[in-house]
Amino acid sequence: MRNLRILFMGTPEFAVSSLKAILSKEFNVVGVITAPDKPAGRGRKLNESPVKTYAMEKGLTVFQPKNLKNECFISELKKLNANVYVVVAFRMLPKVIWQIPEFGTFNLHASLLPNYRGAAPINWVIMNGESKTGVSTFFIDDKIDTGDMILQESLEISRNDTAGELHDKLKDLGSNLVVKTLVLLQQNNVETNPQLETATTKTAHKLTKNNCQIDWSKPAAHIDQHVRGLSPYPAAWCSLQNNDEIIHVKVYRVAIAHSIHQLPVGSTIATKNEIKIACLDGFVFLKEIKFQGKRKMDVKSLLNGFTLKSDAKMV
Repeated sequence: MRNLRILFMGTPEFAVSSLKAILSKEFNVVGVITAPDKPAGRGRKLNESPVKTYAMEKGLTVFQPKNLKNECFISELKKLNANVYVVVAFRMLPKVIWQIPEFGTFNLHASLLPNYRGAAPINWVIMNGESKTGVSTFFIDDKIDTGDMILQESLEISRNDTAGELHDKLKDLGSNLVVKTLVLLQQNNVETNPQLETATTKTAHKLTKNNCQIDWSKPAAHIDQHVRGLSPYPAAWCSLQNNDEIIHVKVYRVAIAHSIHQLPVGSTIATKNEIKIACLDGFVFLKEIKFQGKRKMDVKSLLNGFTLKSDAKMV
């Protein structure tokens, strides 16, 4: 059995689950690397990452480098004498870092690689209407999410899953896979396989303002997937024209109905209790939304204090 000395790298809540699992199995974590504290809120108070908060609670040594190639930082890493680096939801590492440990540097990715390499795999599997996803561990190489595969586990996507709900399922599945990968390394029993790309391999592109916008000319099912895949963050959005006013709207939850109609796409119909939008093959009912500068609320509550004009439309 190998004696593992682990250096863990991660930043958001997704990574905390893996760090907890590693510590629960009494592996030796000699250090943690996470993002520098960032100013947040009106007071611009420095906000620490979830990984830092948890690591400090556990008395672990924490590093927050701004520059991963800094020679002093690299020197400090080498002094830890870690022989395996574990990366979960961190950032792209330079070769000078990932080549340090004797037993390699592996990453946990929230997709069934080689599909959905990139920044937002959890969002895109829902936005693209996939029925299955999963988690993968692989040894890091020079490119993004392309290294030799170690382990992989799959998960069915429920019909109404949002990105937030799928995130929570995958962080638990992923933390277990990280532990399984460490056990294999400990036993010197890792067998890797190269990732095999095909012409249909899909990418998890970075989310932008443009690809988060709702296209009302699409089918209702596509719009539902788009909204769920971006909920609760960063949220699908659209613009509502209400007379001369243009209102920026974030959409978190919808329902759909298929029907034949002659209305232009984007036409908006309101009653006392609901707002529905005409799309290609039916209607999308807004359930939970947020107007710019307002709090998130259900549509029935919104309509108590807001009047939608008869010619209102999504633009």
